[in-house]
Amino acid sequence: MNNIFNLLHTADILNRIDKLSPDSKPQWGKMDVAQMLAHCSSFQDIAMGHSFPARGWLGIVIGNFVKPMFYNDKPVARNMSTIPTILVVDEKEFETEKEKLKQQIITFQKNGPEKCTTHPHPFFGKLTSEQWGKGIYKHLDHHLKQFGV
Repeated sequence: MNNIFNLLHTADILNRIDKLSPDSKPQWGKMDVAQMLAHCSSFQDIAMGHSFPARGWLGIVIGNFVKPMFYNDKPVARNMSTIPTILVVDEKEFETEKEKLKQQIITFQKNGPEKCTTHPHPFFGKLTSEQWGKGIYKHLDHHLKQFGV
């Protein structure tokens, strides 16, 4: 399983982000490319301990049981629901969001597992840094595939 804490896996993600353009179209979903980048940045904020969305009742009830889907090697289902606080619906500027996300990924990778948040994921609950590293890669991979890169 790929892990964002692995420098080669980070390089792969960054190279794929660089292949996006303002004209990139989604193969599924409602977000445009700039909104997707902003969404991924908001997710990074959670993993980096900069944002602390509350756990919803559904996550409290079943999150621990389905937690492996966050970091296993099975692809994320298309059109899966997201954490409401990181659902991006307003217009975003592509280049700004692209650079912001790239810098967050680089910072997260350089900080290493020891700087990963210990705050529970808003749906899955408590995660180890290894689970966060795998989940971050998987989330980014999912959205990059959404836009064909």
